[in-house]
Amino acid sequence: MNQMTMKEIYDHLLKVVSSRRFLLKQGLGNEIPFFICPYSPANQIEMEQTRKQLVNQLKQAGITILDINLFDVSIALLKERKIWDKIVSTETALEKDKLKDLLRNVLDPEAHLVPRIARLIDDVKNYDAMFISGVGEVYPYIRSHTILNNLQSTAKQQPTVMFFPGTYTHSVTAGASLDLFGRLRDDKYYRAFNILHYNT
Repeated sequence: MNQMTMKEIYDHLLKVVSSRRFLLKQGLGNEIPFFICPYSPANQIEMEQTRKQLVNQLKQAGITILDINLFDVSIALLKERKIWDKIVSTETALEKDKLKDLLRNVLDPEAHLVPRIARLIDDVKNYDAMFISGVGEVYPYIRSHTILNNLQSTAKQQPTVMFFPGTYTHSVTAGASLDLFGRLRDDKYYRAFNILHYNT
């Protein structure tokens, strides 16, 4: 797990996200401007507060953040498709696998979730960076690497930071892996940068 304190993470993120180098997507070697901000799941509540404080602080500096919570977007999609009440009322009676399959189909990143995020991007029009949170709350119905894979064609104009409750490791031999909660191998994803290692 990352050994930085929450204050150190906040200070680093504020410095990085407000920098011209980050906003102009410099130093990425023409890669898609996707970043992972790993943090200890034990700090979930603190990270939520830190992210909101960061968005407000950046706004005061004239930097607009499109702040997207995957759980909130998922609930909105379920309500939009008129199946939220049905899921709530039948959740306890459904087998876990059936519920998981149902939610995976309705919240499929390629068919439904990322198009919804694309609409949010269009609604905002001008933003400097996008934050994505709620990764742990939507597991296992939605996997973070599938979100990133499907966002590649939709959200590559501005930097995107995914707040990830777990570890993101790069290794020459093993490649890159997203380990949710520091235990569950979410999957390999190679195209994102660890924002805690990004220097301005």
